Amino acid sequence: MMSETSRLEGKVALVTGAGQGVGRGVALALAREGAAVVLTGRTESKLRSVAVEIADRGAKAHPVVGDVGRREDVELMVAECVAVFGRLDVLVNNAQSSVQRLLKDTGEDDIDLAYRTGPLATFRAMRAALPHLRAEGGSIVNFGSSTAVQGDPAFGSYAMAKEAIRGLTRTAAREWGRYGIRVNTVCPAAFSPAADTFRDADPERFERFVAGIPLGRMGDPEQDIGRAVAALVSDDMAYLTGATLMLCGGRTLLA
Repeated sequence: MMSETSRLEGKVALVTGAGQGVGRGVALALAREGAAVVLTGRTESKLRSVAVEIADRGAKAHPVVGDVGRREDVELMVAECVAVFGRLDVLVNNAQSSVQRLLKDTGEDDIDLAYRTGPLATFRAMRAALPHLRAEGGSIVNFGSSTAVQGDPAFGSYAMAKEAIRGLTRTAAREWGRYGIRVNTVCPAAFSPAADTFRDADPERFERFVAGIPLGRMGDPEQDIGRAVAALVSDDMAYLTGATLMLCGGRTLLA
């Protein structure tokens, strides 16, 4: 069912990593506000499942299978979005691959994976989207991480990549503001397949993690993260750019 506000009616959004977790939640929330959504990811069955959910809510969705770690796939995602819907107004760079290891055990291959699927993929998507976002002004949301802001142990390569994305976001906000393009970062603490793996592998550590969140819970991908992203890319937040929105229940507050 569509939202009563439909703040994104007539807009087209592209969400990477939209087949599950936070990406799915963001896609559902954008569709609820009236946007047509291009869903990208590596697993076609997951994308099609989310597309059905969106169609059942009365909105439009189009799945595009691809790996953000490959430049040609990223360019295809953007090109197909414009070919299918005729425009691109919102780009959400959510997809990211990484491994968890202590720094002493982290190899260059781990760092390469995190950078190739994180800041490099984000840069490629932003540059491919730029001509289309300039047409009428648009909005980019890049995903950082509360884990990177906190410097959590065993997340070295991931933290490096996510903080690089925040730097890229701020530079793009300065350079592309003249085109009417807003660029912001969201740092969530929310349920996802990776969070589920973390919980199942080390329940005690996961409980300590949640206990460190002032609101006392992990975020819901659609209700807590997706709805905030929908508000962020709407005209309600038209004067915000270059910012980092901490959607983490307060876990990064200074003691």
